[in-house]
Amino acid sequence: MESKVEMRKIFCDTLIDLAKADERICIVNSDSRQISGTRDFEQAYPDRHYEMGIAEANMTSVAAGLAQTGKIPFTNSFAVFSAGRAFDQIRQTISIGRLNVKIVGSSAGLSDFGDGSTHQSVEDIAYMRSIPNMTVICPADANETVEAVKAIAAYDGPCYLRLNRNDYDNVTAEGKKFEIGIPSVLKEGSQVAVFATGYMTGVALAAARELEGTVSAKIINVSTLKPLNEELIVKMAEGCSGIVTAEEHSIIGGLGGAVSQAFCKACKPIEFVGINDTFGCSAHSYKDVLDYHGLTKEHVMEAIKKIAAI
Repeated sequence: MESKVEMRKIFCDTLIDLAKADERICIVNSDSRQISGTRDFEQAYPDRHYEMGIAEANMTSVAAGLAQTGKIPFTNSFAVFSAGRAFDQIRQTISIGRLNVKIVGSSAGLSDFGDGSTHQSVEDIAYMRSIPNMTVICPADANETVEAVKAIAAYDGPCYLRLNRNDYDNVTAEGKKFEIGIPSVLKEGSQVAVFATGYMTGVALAAARELEGTVSAKIINVSTLKPLNEELIVKMAEGCSGIVTAEEHSIIGGLGGAVSQAFCKACKPIEFVGINDTFGCSAHSYKDVLDYHGLTKEHVMEAIKKIAAI
């Protein structure tokens, strides 16, 4: 695979491939097929593409109905709408009934840098993690997205898939099987354990490499936020003096909260790199908005050094 591929495109390409072998797979859209990258699926399978208009709650309810007929529907919209606006339908209809619906949140985090806070979903992991029966996945890159889509399509139950809108370098291996609930070590280290998810996984890896020779940091990719394998998370940090979490999400209720809960008995110091209890903002570029919110290699390096100094 090319070094830089948009998650939106690779999601759609993978779903088209899966749909060739499984006629149950379909997409339910909310007038976002161009922006969320699923127009190619509509062209390949027009009879399996359902356009609901700008009505995410209706989109989600229709997907629930399709699931009850044996289909495997993927709802698809901006994360702030597919997970946020449709929360009631997700909780009441899909999750309580444990229906086999896959909720795809595109343009998650700050990746829709131009539209500002109304279109930036920085709380979605928190409220999707809170719903019983829900599996929450945030791939690190395009390579992992391919395998994650395969995994959730095969999984029987509700899933939330969180996707970035921009293209950036792959940091995971192409073709590596995705195992729901299993974090993976991308770089070994002995002093600080850095747990990262989504876009920030690559940022954390770059930070650790730049600190090599000064601080030894282990980088752990936590692409499944729920279920979180707490026993494995704690084991991965054994021997390290402390922990850093890195996420393109509020530090409240996201990866930082999940990891803290896992370590509440292990009593290790933790530094959080994430969005500090604020909404997003408009910017001229993705880099500008990430810089503004402190989601940079330099901020991860600073957090690692703080833990290493304890």
